Amino acid sequence: MSDDEMNRSDLAARPRDGRESNPGVTRREFVKLALAAGALAGAAPAWAAEVRGKMPYRTLGRTGEKVSAIGLGGFHIGVPRDEQEGIRIIRSAVDRGINFMDNCWDYHDGNSEVRMGKALRDGYREKVFLMTKIDGRSKAAAARQIDQSLERLQTDHIDLMQLHEIIRLEDPDVVFASGGAVEALVEARKAGKIRYVGFTGHKDPLVHQRMLEIATQHQFHFDAAQMPLNVMDAHFRSFAHHVVPRLVQEGIGVLGMKPMGSGVILRSNIVKPIECLHYALNLPTSVVITGIDRLEWLDQACEAARTFQPMSPDEVAALLARTAEAAATGRFEPFKTTAGFDGTAHHPQWLG
Repeated sequence: MSDDEMNRSDLAARPRDGRESNPGVTRREFVKLALAAGALAGAAPAWAAEVRGKMPYRTLGRTGEKVSAIGLGGFHIGVPRDEQEGIRIIRSAVDRGINFMDNCWDYHDGNSEVRMGKALRDGYREKVFLMTKIDGRSKAAAARQIDQSLERLQTDHIDLMQLHEIIRLEDPDVVFASGGAVEALVEARKAGKIRYVGFTGHKDPLVHQRMLEIATQHQFHFDAAQMPLNVMDAHFRSFAHHVVPRLVQEGIGVLGMKPMGSGVILRSNIVKPIECLHYALNLPTSVVITGIDRLEWLDQACEAARTFQPMSPDEVAALLARTAEAAATGRFEPFKTTAGFDGTAHHPQWLG
């Protein structure tokens, strides 16, 4: 019953911020849209995956890269006090077939990247698809953070570099402006420091939509986008409804995070961890990233991947019916309704 990123139990009871949930869309209509998303643009359903051992692998958008359906969340790797325990978890995950590694320049002041860099020695780096994120909004700040991440992770390239916390409506304009972070990413990609580019956000699907629109105006194609995808999201400011179909249509890899709402969803006592993971896997996700800071949570994640079977529309509708009332105000998704999860708001210097 691990949190899937930051464990901030004090946020569980925070009230809504007065915004509407998902007006005009019934649960069954949402289910049909979510299940149909995988067929957009001629794509196969997300669960039509290649299986190696007990781990299913999916394709990351139009990159053609094969990534494990479950990804290892980077924040939680910095949680164990014993560095060796974090390293042990990473290597155990890789040994069990999880090849998608999540991280971020700012997690635990860089210590999550340092731990992962140590864990990926001795041949492990070649076995994984390594992703990390930067907060810098200016070209100079982004370039500096890219180099710092490379050094911490002890690698000469990062497979997927993402702009972190695109959570403000002005963020897309800032990163795409002259002298903005996108210029640093493009130069780093040309230099071979990074292979693919994406962005993340947890606040509002409107911001993701704007990021995609501004990218189109600049003739820029993102390879991946990351967002909360869970049983509560279906009813409130839904990324699954408002963003995922477009990502699938444009061949952008769908990275789901917070399948258990950073642990808050589990405190609703409505759903079990395995149901949360199966629901997120049932969406057209390339990867479902979950936080693992204990080996038993690794067991849980691997079991969810092993036992996943496509859910029928009726099964999805029944699950969403159970969560509809609890989800309506965003209470169990405090990362959408409060500033408690906005690291760059608490540390504006990270933006550069």
